[in-house]
Amino acid sequence: MIRTAPAALALSLALGAAAFANPVTHDPAKVPAGTYVLDKRHASLTAKLAHLGGFSRYTLRFGGLDGGFTYDPANWQATKLSFTVDPKSVDTGDAGFNKQIAGYFHPDKYPAISFVSTAITANEAGEGQVTGDLTFNGVTRPVTLNVTFNGEGPGLLGVGTRMGFSGTTRIKRSDFHESAVSQWAGDDVDLLFEVEFTKK
Repeated sequence: MIRTAPAALALSLALGAAAFANPVTHDPAKVPAGTYVLDKRHASLTAKLAHLGGFSRYTLRFGGLDGGFTYDPANWQATKLSFTVDPKSVDTGDAGFNKQIAGYFHPDKYPAISFVSTAITANEAGEGQVTGDLTFNGVTRPVTLNVTFNGEGPGLLGVGTRMGFSGTTRIKRSDFHESAVSQWAGDDVDLLFEVEFTKK
């Protein structure tokens, strides 16, 4: 019984902490002002595209993500978000294939895929769009992200402030001069992201 006491205490603290880590608002106007940076441990970017005409939606994941923004709740529509992806961080589940795919992105010449927002809109439900410039393979084109604001609130143990977002968009590889694997991969690429930002 004595040995189980520390474990029980740890569990109760963990469960109690979870209660202080829920979003407290979905209203952008109530989010604290400040500079927010990407929580890389709680960020993911997934790309899906047709394999051999549509046998499946082949999945690529990227781990080298970074980004942030400065936030003013009185003028949140003017927020300028910047986001970067390391093309060498692509993960297919096969180390050898990862290098092959990364090579198609010409990472030595273009070491980062970047997105910089130019406009933000949202409704009262926290759903909206973020329009910006996506630069990939040395080509910059406007892209619109469909985004859900998952809310703002304290982090684990009630410490800090974080914001969470989910989103999707679709791009065409051909728009960014990426056609090296056109014989086995579709042109349309669906991008899905889950990201959290913490206040500095």
